[in-house]
Amino acid sequence: MKMVFRAFVLFAAVRGLAAQVQVTDRWAILVQQVWTVEGKVKTLQGDPVRGAKVAIKVSGLAGKAQTLQTDEQGAFRTEFRLSNGKSQGLGLDLTVTKHRYLTVHTIVDFDSSGKTWIIPVTLRDTSEDPNLLSQRDLIDTLAPRLKQPAASDGLSGKEATDYALGVKEFLGQDEPDRALTYLLKVARGHATCVSCSTMLGLAERASNDWDGAERNFTGAIREIRADATKARPEADIAYGVMESWQHQPKNAAGFFLEALKIAPEDPLALMELGRSQLELKNWGAASEDLQKAIAAGCDPEARLMRADALLQTGNRGEAYGEMTAYLAGRDPKKMSPRVRQLWAQAQAGHAEEARSTGAAFSFAGPMEELLHNIPELNGLEPALDQSHLDTILNEAGSKVAASFRDFPNTVSQEQIHQERLQTSGKVQQTQDQEFRYLCLVSPEPLDPRFSEYRADPSGKLATQKGLQDGFMLTAGFTSAALHFHPLYQADSQFRYLGRQRVNGGERFVIAFAQRPSKARMSGEFRMGGSSSTTYSQGLAWIDVDSYQIVRLRLDLLAPLPEVRLERQTTEIDFGAVHFKKYPQEFWLPQRVSVAVDWNGKRLRNEHQYSDFQLANVRAWENENERRPPAPPSKGETGPGSPR
Repeated sequence: MKMVFRAFVLFAAVRGLAAQVQVTDRWAILVQQVWTVEGKVKTLQGDPVRGAKVAIKVSGLAGKAQTLQTDEQGAFRTEFRLSNGKSQGLGLDLTVTKHRYLTVHTIVDFDSSGKTWIIPVTLRDTSEDPNLLSQRDLIDTLAPRLKQPAASDGLSGKEATDYALGVKEFLGQDEPDRALTYLLKVARGHATCVSCSTMLGLAERASNDWDGAERNFTGAIREIRADATKARPEADIAYGVMESWQHQPKNAAGFFLEALKIAPEDPLALMELGRSQLELKNWGAASEDLQKAIAAGCDPEARLMRADALLQTGNRGEAYGEMTAYLAGRDPKKMSPRVRQLWAQAQAGHAEEARSTGAAFSFAGPMEELLHNIPELNGLEPALDQSHLDTILNEAGSKVAASFRDFPNTVSQEQIHQERLQTSGKVQQTQDQEFRYLCLVSPEPLDPRFSEYRADPSGKLATQKGLQDGFMLTAGFTSAALHFHPLYQADSQFRYLGRQRVNGGERFVIAFAQRPSKARMSGEFRMGGSSSTTYSQGLAWIDVDSYQIVRLRLDLLAPLPEVRLERQTTEIDFGAVHFKKYPQEFWLPQRVSVAVDWNGKRLRNEHQYSDFQLANVRAWENENERRPPAPPSKGETGPGSPR
């Protein structure tokens, strides 16, 4: 008699679902597992992406992919029922698409435990920031370095073969999606292989899999930190670039510095460190790092970035040289807007510097000529040599630095007498105005400068009049003494002319002239919507006992023919001011005269300052609702301030 046994056994499945095993008279065993697959799609900024198309296919199985759409929270969810002779893992191929985003391809493997996790998918915008390293350049630079795994990676013969097949698909055939299968197999079988994780991360970046690349780069970095014998710079560089794509230049710089500890002359690490410093506005550091990158044979883009940094620091001559080398004979008109803009700035600076360099330092000539041409030097006892110059500059610089360091915010009464003159010097038209003049010091101790505003008697920002009638506006006199600040002395050349008795006091007389190629401080002449940078030369009268600057005269280093500015002379008389809350005295402008020859016109402004008081900045800001002052307009000029 034939007997048939039938039995049913329930097994625990993923998320509480059941798998059924049926035993028949032939003892055939059928195992069915139910896998719940979930994921979430977001942007690089972390925002959920609604309506993204998610195509999911089980690896190694024929048939069409399941197609889903993400919900309002960017989430998707589905199930897979798989039958097999034994329980095994689940491998999935995911392709995620959304209009205006890069298509993402990623491979996910779940092990045989039946456990799954939320699959993260990050979508990146199709447009790349032209100021950052492109994904293509990152891969083209780093991937060839990893063509051969390092001996310290310790791959077996089979692993090395799979690695070589993955590299062939990735680099030889430009098929990163197909390369993933081989590289994933090696990386998962040999988790400590730094080359494998890094190459896999680059292939995942080529497939636009942000999360997989991030995971594998960080895995490689952990191995490097744990074992110095495996150290190589590519993973740190790649992760640093991903940080820069997220506009985190400070974080990015940290990874580039780690890469440079491993390979101090790595050209890409140096270039990207320079780029991050540029983003952080550390112009000097950016220029230095990019110069090293260029010397190491980096991409020509390093020259473009260094030109930008040099322009920001006022080194126009070097910037022009870097732009010329970058262009290498190419027509800048056919280049990107950024290149055209930097080239225009470099050209303008080069022309300006050439003109200024050609201008004579008026106070560098023979002493007899100076005494003849400058009536203000009448009675000067000429210096026999320059042996006292350094002492005078050191002492006067210390006074200026102390004043800017301890200076309180002040307000004073300002009276302005404006004149239009005939060519003969006869006054043709006059105008008088009166303001409350606020002088606010920078809170940064390493960034000495003043912000100067004009207000009406009620404390509101004032609008000056007279531009339509041909008068000029002038401002920015408190900052003039910065030419002697220790931070800025290197920007000028100085000459000790001698001693002179003026108004009953003995004075050292120092001549100076800015070096345009180094100057970080400049003046500005504005006409309509355009402006021109001005550089100064001049004279300073310094008290022989206190080393306090008591008078300054500033002249143009060179005329500006493009705006028809022939002469601009500013004379500033400083006086001691005392405040009850401060034991020391402060030397502030008390009389200022500005004379300009412009476009065939002669203009002169006289400023008088009195009734100095400490300023209540908070009350003034509240009164003006924190509005910035209106930008200067036609005819405004000033002697100089730091950039």
